Amino acid sequence: MLTFLGFAMIATFLVLIMLKKMSPIAALVLIPALFCVFAGKGAHLGDYVIDGVGKLAPTAAMLMFAIVYFGVMIDVGLFDPIVKGILRFCKADPMRVVVGTAVLAAIVSLDGDGSTTFMITVSAMYPLYKRLGLSLVVMTGVAATANGVMNTLPWGGPTARAATALKLDAADIFVPMIPALAVGLLSVFVLAYVLGLRERRRVGTLVLPSGADEEPELVTVGTGTGTATGTGAAAGEGTAVATAAGAGTGVPAAGSGAPASGAPASGGDAGEEGFQGLDPQRATLRPRLYWFNAGLTVALLTAMIMELLPIPVLFLLGAALALTVNFPHMPDQKARIAAHADNVLNVAGMVFAAAVFTGVLSGTGMVKHMADWLVGAIPEGMGPHMALVTGLLSLPLTYFMSNDGFYFGVLPVLAEAGAAHGVSPLEIARASLVGQALHMSSPLVPAVYVLVGMAKVEFGDHTRFTVKWAALTCLVVLAAGMVFGII
Repeated sequence: MLTFLGFAMIATFLVLIMLKKMSPIAALVLIPALFCVFAGKGAHLGDYVIDGVGKLAPTAAMLMFAIVYFGVMIDVGLFDPIVKGILRFCKADPMRVVVGTAVLAAIVSLDGDGSTTFMITVSAMYPLYKRLGLSLVVMTGVAATANGVMNTLPWGGPTARAATALKLDAADIFVPMIPALAVGLLSVFVLAYVLGLRERRRVGTLVLPSGADEEPELVTVGTGTGTATGTGAAAGEGTAVATAAGAGTGVPAAGSGAPASGAPASGGDAGEEGFQGLDPQRATLRPRLYWFNAGLTVALLTAMIMELLPIPVLFLLGAALALTVNFPHMPDQKARIAAHADNVLNVAGMVFAAAVFTGVLSGTGMVKHMADWLVGAIPEGMGPHMALVTGLLSLPLTYFMSNDGFYFGVLPVLAEAGAAHGVSPLEIARASLVGQALHMSSPLVPAVYVLVGMAKVEFGDHTRFTVKWAALTCLVVLAAGMVFGII
């Protein structure tokens, strides 16, 4: 009964948010509360919720202060050189923009924290996507999938959990997996290339100024049937105009994303908040403090990787220090906090709402019954292939469960079943990492709400677009692991 209710609750949640019948926060709260009553444990709902909130409170605190910290760093111009470098690489080519998104997300993911990765990636790429009229779900999908592959780094979480659960060395798990993970990351870049070509065909031929003091640079994309030229010289002024090219029709070709002559490009309104964030003349810039801010950020990320203090404490201290040094006057500090209050409230609210979902799943025993049912459904003849089975199961299980629930609750059972058929626990542990590309888009991962919130993308739209590509990436990693004899 609990098994059926667990799957039904998850399916109901996903259907409602993908059809946009409920907001994610409302669905995360009301649906598990309803199913808790169905399970006959409504009297314990309060205990389950409080337990879930207690477990996720440090994550919520970390995200709140991380948003404030990186928001301040964006305000003062720390990432402006990165944005300028990406603009120079991407120019106005949608294919380069999407590939650049994947590369940037993969590089920033080296810090091991998904929320940090998404804040930096979206802050850098959002204005360019809006200016060129590109699909924002492409940005969120590519960033989440790239981060998911990189999330397998030993300090990213899953590898450490697998090592702890099976009493293995993290290096023994991760190092042999590097070739398979490299293939997975390469597949993300190929995916970004393909999606970029699709966006290139949709948008048409664009011209975007390459800098405030340079002549606009022509970049031919698509079939040459439409041209858009940016009227603002500096990145962030953001009004694009389409003109005729090629056949002399005076309008963009059918299917082109470029608007008619004189019309603002899709998403290119100069009043957009995203463009203001890159205004090179904004009053919040602190060029004299650039190296202080850069050093503070490097020190913060280093301390996080070395685990000198809990991550919420590090970001709390970092946010307080960044505000005090960059904005010593109290009204300026209040203004910066208020500027980022929407993101803080949305993400923190989503995390605490997710605590209801996870609390009910765990407290009622639904997660355990679902895992036991899945493990029990494995045919006896599949015993010698438990590594393959583990890799396949990691896709749905890490999507519908927290990493803690999967690695500490399910993985030991799978490893024991594999050992009975001579399958090494190391192979099981490596196979368990396969599903991480999909896991990063799970509704139970707080960082994904940072991603969709900052990108102004509906979670249901992100889910519909990303799940299929992320699952394909997971299967590529699994196949590569088997070809290389790692799994």
